[in-house]
Amino acid sequence: MIDRVLIANRGAIAVRIIRTLQAMNIRAIAVYAEADRHARHVRLADEAWSLGEGQVRDTYLNQDKLLAIAAQSGAQALHPGYGFLSEKPEFVTRCEAAGLHFLGPDAAQMLAFGLKHRARELAEQNAVPLLPGSGLLTSLQQAQAAAQQIGYPVMLKSTAGGGGIGMQRCNSADELEDAFTRVKRLAGNNFADDGVFLEKFIARARHIEVQIFGDGHGNVIALGERDCSAQRRNQKVLEETPAPRLSDAVRAQLQATAVRLARAVNYRSAGTVEYVYDEVSQQFWFLEVNTRLQVEHGVTELVYGVDLVRWMVELAQQRLPPLATLQPVAQGHAIQVRLYAEDPAKQFQPSAGLLSHVQFPTALDHATLRIDSSVESGMEVSPFYDPMLAKILVHAADRRRAL
Repeated sequence: MIDRVLIANRGAIAVRIIRTLQAMNIRAIAVYAEADRHARHVRLADEAWSLGEGQVRDTYLNQDKLLAIAAQSGAQALHPGYGFLSEKPEFVTRCEAAGLHFLGPDAAQMLAFGLKHRARELAEQNAVPLLPGSGLLTSLQQAQAAAQQIGYPVMLKSTAGGGGIGMQRCNSADELEDAFTRVKRLAGNNFADDGVFLEKFIARARHIEVQIFGDGHGNVIALGERDCSAQRRNQKVLEETPAPRLSDAVRAQLQATAVRLARAVNYRSAGTVEYVYDEVSQQFWFLEVNTRLQVEHGVTELVYGVDLVRWMVELAQQRLPPLATLQPVAQGHAIQVRLYAEDPAKQFQPSAGLLSHVQFPTALDHATLRIDSSVESGMEVSPFYDPMLAKILVHAADRRRAL
């Protein structure tokens, strides 16, 4: 029985998880850095524990503090949200050693998909279409030889991490030479892993992803696909489901390959398989797997009428019905806009400061409105965290109405 869950996160995702836990009559336990003492997720939780002063590494990324609070608070499970420790296999191992249910995939599944070059190998073994690419590259000379074979333009990618960090398009050998050391250094600083590889760059590509859910015993279902092509600096800003302008055949193939890949590792919990799609040729190629709840999971929930966080908890409680009986049917269209604290006059750099007045709409005609946010009037936007303030989601009968 799980009746106390620690949320190892902050902001909009912490607020969103609290909403589901409280609807399930489960006690939501929040954590906070002192800079977040008055944050909305702290006030909404049933109880909140301080992680002390300091930057992210001393607070939300401090595994020792989180596990100590879990023990002291009597939590039986931990939800990592997204970002922070959500895709750290060593943290999953430590949670399970402490007797905590980690609400997400297991450590072996994270390791299988966590490094992009390993995920490519697994995709190849399971007949998932792949862009031409390389293995891990240890030198510029090796990278230039691989790029010559693949053909420019190429994308130089960090094998670890995400969020668009450690990616650089290279149109020529000179650009690759300029980017190679910089991307390796950036990857090492951000992810403690400076491994890089190359992939063919598709100029007119769309970014399509499939939401999956597995029970850890080889049963996996797909909950449609999302289009996340509207991006800035390789970070998503608009997401929608279903993806527009896809044939039924392509939709079916995308979902079938995602399910096949997840079944190969007996995937557990929520995850996302991401693809590049060429609208002209109607071909798609594997990008990566995110072994966590996605920022854009809400559009899937609205269209399919599900609560993925509830499913994650019920799976850990061994109360989730067989997945084959849970396969819902898509209804309507949903779109999400990410709202950021950024300065467009400074190339969209994050912008900290006081939010003197915050007001969101409360209802829409002929559409369902959902606001996933933790901001309110009088709140200080911190310089220490991601600048996303809110996610505005709308669900309507069709795409035109949703837009």
